[in-house]
Amino acid sequence: MFADLALARRLERAEGTNNARAVEARARLFPDSGATWTEVAGVYAMFDGPESPLTQTFGLGMFETPTADALDAIEAFYGERSAPVHHEVSPIADPSVLALLSARGYRPIELTSVLYREAGWVGQARQVGQATEAAEAGRAGHVGPDAITIRTVGDADAEVYARTAADGWRDSGYADFVYQVARVNAATEGVTLFLAELEGRPIATAALAIHGRVANLAGASTMPDGRRRGAQNALLEHRLRFAAARGCDIAFMGALPGSGSQRNAERHGFRVAYTRVKWTLGDGEAADSSSTTIGA
Repeated sequence: MFADLALARRLERAEGTNNARAVEARARLFPDSGATWTEVAGVYAMFDGPESPLTQTFGLGMFETPTADALDAIEAFYGERSAPVHHEVSPIADPSVLALLSARGYRPIELTSVLYREAGWVGQARQVGQATEAAEAGRAGHVGPDAITIRTVGDADAEVYARTAADGWRDSGYADFVYQVARVNAATEGVTLFLAELEGRPIATAALAIHGRVANLAGASTMPDGRRRGAQNALLEHRLRFAAARGCDIAFMGALPGSGSQRNAERHGFRVAYTRVKWTLGDGEAADSSSTTIGA
């Protein structure tokens, strides 16, 4: 699979669709949020609240040549909701995007490495056959020296998942926000949640969203006293096998360029497809994106 326009379109549409579904879930859970989304000229524009990292667009210049009229409509959508205007733009988008955004006063404020690999998993000591993957994917198992157990989260465990995810971000000050995001993830179409447990105690979380045979890895969080136990590596392996067993041929994630998350992904066979640039209109600043549904 080459990092070309065809691949970029699959990844961008999958991420845009997954985030649109998350916005729909928030609207159901929190009607007062005003969460909604719209499509303008092939661009998915999401509103999840003025400060939410999901309040932005995906796909600008990827499916249609962007026009001033299209940007007028998108800017009006956010203006009506008193929200900043953010566009997450792939460098493989139509070249006219750069000139159009610059002429309207946009400026770049954030970079994201988009990493991808084939779905499925090849272990260090053995190659897991397709039939075995299909039989084992989704089943709890023990991985790593600390016997980390990975299991799929059902409706009855949604609250445990949300609390565990929030605790992983408590020392960064984002616990309340992550708790709400986790609740939304649990109610989002196409999303499967996973818990990593050590001796029966939840210590880490992760999520997987599937669209068009593309698996979007997100929702990574580990409680402070559960770190350096291999929980996220085990969750990554499990999700790759889970996705392959459900027909996915590509898995992808986003990471801060040069970050530990990117290095860990590359150690597990991911490679950079491209680096996206987030553009904002005027003096707007990007919401912190470290704990969105599209995190690693």
